[in-house]
Amino acid sequence: MTTQIHSVDRELVEAAARVARTRCRGDNHTMAAAGRGRDGRIVTAVNAYHFTGGPCAELVLVGTAAAQGIYELETIVAVGDRDRGVVPPCGRCRQVLLDYFPGLKVVVGEGERLRAVAVTDLLPESYVWADHQVDGE
Repeated sequence: MTTQIHSVDRELVEAAARVARTRCRGDNHTMAAAGRGRDGRIVTAVNAYHFTGGPCAELVLVGTAAAQGIYELETIVAVGDRDRGVVPPCGRCRQVLLDYFPGLKVVVGEGERLRAVAVTDLLPESYVWADHQVDGE
């Protein structure tokens, strides 16, 4: 696997960190995510924790972006509350992000080691949801 490293979108990281500091309250909302659409707009979201499982901030972001007319995300980052910093997406989120945005860059790492990598590098040799769909031809 050759890791594709891209420049880190610092504005995006700060947007997620700001939401984590100001909107994450208590155990129900502990993670914030920010994504940049192809048109340059930034959208943010928080997770919705529930004991039955609940959507991670990255998944809430996918729906929030669509609700705002942003259907193509270029880069995404998740940041934990209580100054935990950048948190990489869980396996489920990696799969969903790959399925929705195969060209997506994801910010991972911490401190001086922050980097943006292709979502395909986070889920090598993965199943691609669209592969099950039959072409109309």
